Amino acid sequence: MASKLEVEFEMKSSPEKVWESIRESTTLFPKALPKEYESIEILEGDGKSVASVRLIKYPPGLSAISSTKEKIEVVDEGKKMLSYSVIGGDILKYYKNFKAHLSVSPKDEGSWVKWSCEFEKASEEVPNPDLVRDFAIKNFQDLDAYILGLGAV
Repeated sequence: MASKLEVEFEMKSSPEKVWESIRESTTLFPKALPKEYESIEILEGDGKSVASVRLIKYPPGLSAISSTKEKIEVVDEGKKMLSYSVIGGDILKYYKNFKAHLSVSPKDEGSWVKWSCEFEKASEEVPNPDLVRDFAIKNFQDLDAYILGLGAV
């Protein structure tokens, strides 16, 4: 049975800068967020378009998940929204399927970021992916600090 988990949070950076950073995440995240990302490798496509596949490796000891393989399912530049499915990696030991959605919208001086996931547990003992949600929140807080540190608001 599929379940859903979602969170919405505020960033101080402009929606344009946040969206641009997300779109450039293949090269930007390992550089800007080295404690969270060891590398992001493009396996198929350009890493930004629908049907692109990326292999994300996390630093040793960060969590029980050392890598994920993600396939981009939806990209809407106008709405600053994307969706991807996890098609490989450690997370599939815990969840039969895992699909995430991300959107960025304007809020006063900054942005609202909405992150959600749909998942199906591999077994009843598996917890909800709260750790994945918390990782996403921390990523965007750190990304916000990185963008603001560059003075690129």
